[in-house]
Amino acid sequence: MRVLLLLAHGSRRHGSNEEIRHLSQRLAECLRDCYAHVAPAFLELAEPSIPAAIDEAVNAGTAEVVLFPYFLSAGRHVCEDIPRLVGEARQRHPHVRLELRPYLGELPGLIELIVASLRER
Repeated sequence: MRVLLLLAHGSRRHGSNEEIRHLSQRLAECLRDCYAHVAPAFLELAEPSIPAAIDEAVNAGTAEVVLFPYFLSAGRHVCEDIPRLVGEARQRHPHVRLELRPYLGELPGLIELIVASLRER
């Protein structure tokens, strides 16, 4: 069983956190052939936290957790906080594969998507 966690910052604004939850649901629909479960996980200000979401996936019996940071730039959270949390989770769960994927802003094709969107308007 493979689980995808969509990692986001979290917000005091409830609607922003709900937007991430909705995106997770949409991704689950699109990726049901790849992942048994897709869920959000938040760095701060919202639940579940990244460690709690990882632990929940492991406790449900997953053998692999893929972590996708939904961040546009390589700030402190992307470069330090998230890798630290994943490293701590690897120590807690050495039998589970935890794969930290590149963050959103680093993905190939993002520039083309932005350009296409701006040309349409």
